[in-house]
Amino acid sequence: MSGIKTASPTIVGRIADTLRARIVRGEIAGGAALRQDHVAEEFQSSHVPVREAFRQLEAQGLAVALPRRGVRVTLLDPAVIKENVAMRAALETLALRHSAPRITALHIDRLEQAHEACSQAASLAEWDAANNLFHDVLSGECGMPRLLAVLRQLQLTNSRYLFSTGMKRGWQPRSDHDHMLIIGALKEKKTDRALQLLSLHIGTMERIGFKSS
Repeated sequence: MSGIKTASPTIVGRIADTLRARIVRGEIAGGAALRQDHVAEEFQSSHVPVREAFRQLEAQGLAVALPRRGVRVTLLDPAVIKENVAMRAALETLALRHSAPRITALHIDRLEQAHEACSQAASLAEWDAANNLFHDVLSGECGMPRLLAVLRQLQLTNSRYLFSTGMKRGWQPRSDHDHMLIIGALKEKKTDRALQLLSLHIGTMERIGFKSS
């Protein structure tokens, strides 16, 4: 029997999920150190699940291990946002191109529900969850699991930016007209129009800081 210690997936997931939420919502700032001792003490665990949770955060682009500096939260700067926007615009439209032929009336209903949830959101966290769901439905039928994994990582950066700008400027409930235009194009089976609208929608993030997407 191997002497290598393994951690409970439940403990690892709980640590990773908690730290992920704190990073995305700005409760742990970019550049801040993630200290194994402190995290292990908080979750009453050994260092093994903490290290595994840190590796998950690194794989998602939320943390980085630096020589002699330990594990730190990645910085969210304009260059990162610009790259994230460009990648999302290219890859999410690719996913929608493959999803569109499989989008049914049920998917349209889910898109409309997500859009309505955005309109009715009582907090930034609720809006972010509804917005993420909208984009997940658009991409979800593409049949390309690795592409979807990359999109989930990009969406985390998208959400980090949302929370950072929302906390600075204040947040008010809002609807997103772009969402309705995309839904309308999909209802009419105008895939190229939906792709164009989605690309423009994602691109607004860099220019106007989350008045849409």
